Amino acid sequence: MSDVPIKILVVDDDDFTAEMTGMFLEIAGYEAIIAIGGMDALDKIAIDPEIRLVLSDMNMPFMDGIQLFAELRGQGFTQPFVLLTGEESAPLKLAHPNLDAVLTKNEDLQDKLPELVAELLARC
Repeated sequence: MSDVPIKILVVDDDDFTAEMTGMFLEIAGYEAIIAIGGMDALDKIAIDPEIRLVLSDMNMPFMDGIQLFAELRGQGFTQPFVLLTGEESAPLKLAHPNLDAVLTKNEDLQDKLPELVAELLARC
């Protein structure tokens, strides 16, 4: 097994939230790459084929998380995609069943996020 951490792209329009989410992942042993917004995420994925999973905020200007997901799938990106939302996750998952996961940003995120990421990566 390699000692190189798995790269995860964290997409958010808020620097603080992106850094905090990245910190949760790094504590769990992953390498977090931060993208500020959907366009930055597309650029980072285009230059780094080793990104194994995308965590994206739902509500962002210019390109929301659903639009980013659709664009990535349209470009052939098949790695897991997790949508993070401040809203209830169940309605979003029902409305967009092709998403790998939808996770609510709440006080449990620090614990739930690494578990979900490990589960999704184990399926690949």
